[in-house]
Amino acid sequence: MNYCSGKILMRKRYKAGILIFFAMIVFLNSCDNIFSPRLDNTAATSILTDQKTIEGVFQNFKYAYTFKDTTVYGNLLGQDFVFTYRDYTSGFDESWDRATDMRTTNGLFRNSQKLEVVWNNIIFQGGDSLEQNVKRSFNFTITFNPGDVVRINGFADMNFRRNTAEDIWKIVRWRDESF
Repeated sequence: MNYCSGKILMRKRYKAGILIFFAMIVFLNSCDNIFSPRLDNTAATSILTDQKTIEGVFQNFKYAYTFKDTTVYGNLLGQDFVFTYRDYTSGFDESWDRATDMRTTNGLFRNSQKLEVVWNNIIFQGGDSLEQNVKRSFNFTITFNPGDVVRINGFADMNFRRNTAEDIWKIVRWRDESF
């Protein structure tokens, strides 16, 4: 074999090697691993909302409790948030501010195994594009452990506010009417 024919043969092998290399890449990328199936992203939607609607706030509330996410929960509350509940032992209403609510909710998130919030019918909704009042029934299940499950049913009477129609809704007042 002379020098020229050897060089031509090497070029052919080089081209064939490149073609085989690219064919292998295409082949490997087209294979599906049955032990690691691809994710179906065709219907990929976030379970979090942008809170541009009142229903979106309720959806994010449910997410925050389900996944015990204090960051999402904190984003639901306005800076002037007030939580009010009836202390049936004393017979008086008790209230606390945003900071106390965040500490209390964080304690609940940390000390429970599972939280489940089911938002039911809206009993009342009124207001305008910047302020809304919503009274809605709910079921709330707290599982501290398999032998300690608390079920609460009641109504949440909430006031929502936003500065402009383009802003997100925030809860500014929540009156818990559980029984």
